[in-house]
Amino acid sequence: MEYSLGQEELDVIEEVLQEDLLDLGVNCVFLIDMAGNVIANLDNGQMEHDIYSLAALAAGNFGAVTEMAKIIGEDEFSLLFHKGEKESIHFSKVMEDFLLVTIFGKETSLGFLRLKVAEAVAKIRKTLEP
Repeated sequence: MEYSLGQEELDVIEEVLQEDLLDLGVNCVFLIDMAGNVIANLDNGQMEHDIYSLAALAAGNFGAVTEMAKIIGEDEFSLLFHKGEKESIHFSKVMEDFLLVTIFGKETSLGFLRLKVAEAVAKIRKTLEP
């Protein structure tokens, strides 16, 4: 499916990311397409990561994991999580063409983050649906 995102849709998506995730205390959140292009990107003002390289790698990582899922008989894994010492990263699929990537520190509970990501994904889907 092809999407046409105007400024109004982008504004709504950024508002959802700000209110549902950044205000929760995550360090960075970005919405990308499955080719790794950044659609929306917000951070806490303290991020020094190369978001564009991360976006490309995240899309590739998600694609690789999707193929692993197929090998074991699953259509896909809809979310991924990588835990680090200082920061962790959470990926969640948004419809067929988008991926929401959230970077967060130890002070953020994974369970609460997953709940808030699910709520944000539902709102973004509603914004993107024709």
